[in-house]
Amino acid sequence: MLAVVFFYYKQDDQSQSSVLPTANEEQVPSPETQPASPPKEVNITISEPKANDEVGLPLIVKGQARVFESTVNYRLKDADGSLLVENFTTALSPDMGQFGAFEISTMYPKPKGISGTVEVFWYSPKDGEELDKVIVPVVFAEVETTNVKVFFGNRKMDPGSLNCDKVYPQDRRIPKTTGVAKAALKQLLAGPTINEGDNGFFTSINQGTKLISLKIDNGTAFADFDEMLGVNVGGSCRVTVIRAEIEQTLKQFSTIKNVVISINGRSEDILQP
Repeated sequence: MLAVVFFYYKQDDQSQSSVLPTANEEQVPSPETQPASPPKEVNITISEPKANDEVGLPLIVKGQARVFESTVNYRLKDADGSLLVENFTTALSPDMGQFGAFEISTMYPKPKGISGTVEVFWYSPKDGEELDKVIVPVVFAEVETTNVKVFFGNRKMDPGSLNCDKVYPQDRRIPKTTGVAKAALKQLLAGPTINEGDNGFFTSINQGTKLISLKIDNGTAFADFDEMLGVNVGGSCRVTVIRAEIEQTLKQFSTIKNVVISINGRSEDILQP
């Protein structure tokens, strides 16, 4: 009887020892105990619009970004994926590697449908890959609009910019307004979009130039700008293009026959070659 008990005891002892790892065996944790992957670093956030919000004209996008050289790219697409507008803005980051706020305000052509998508991202300086893209579905609100033209130079239509006074129109859809000439000038100062630039359009007006006032009296438009209009604009061809962009944008309106350009009220000694 004692021999039988001893036999079972030895069998049980061997079965237990067979499942225990030896000193040379590596213990592999089960899938449930595998360490979690670190969360993907977020570099762009959008606070406005929220998903499926109505957006009007202009499209307003607000958010925070921590991206290379603080350059934030964006595009608006129609329901079928066709491009309505693409451009970029700058995040106001206090220092490299820190988040900065950005706000986008842009006009866009009439969409085909009632819905679309906003995309915000940045381009890799290494290979042009679109990084940290945030996509927000939106609904286009019904708005009363009017169309104006803005005039830019174009490298494809005038290679080498040989005709300095030659500028070419691009359409802008804007909210209906009684101050349509002023609205057109503000669209001119915003410059060409990225997709327009890809088609050869460019502006000779300094980025950041602001319109101080616009008055129309007896067929003459008096357009007064801030100092940025005249910063580092030497050269007769560039000065001619600047004047042509402003004058042609204003002269599209039948009530304007002549244009006087000024900088902080000065018109005699500005935009000199």
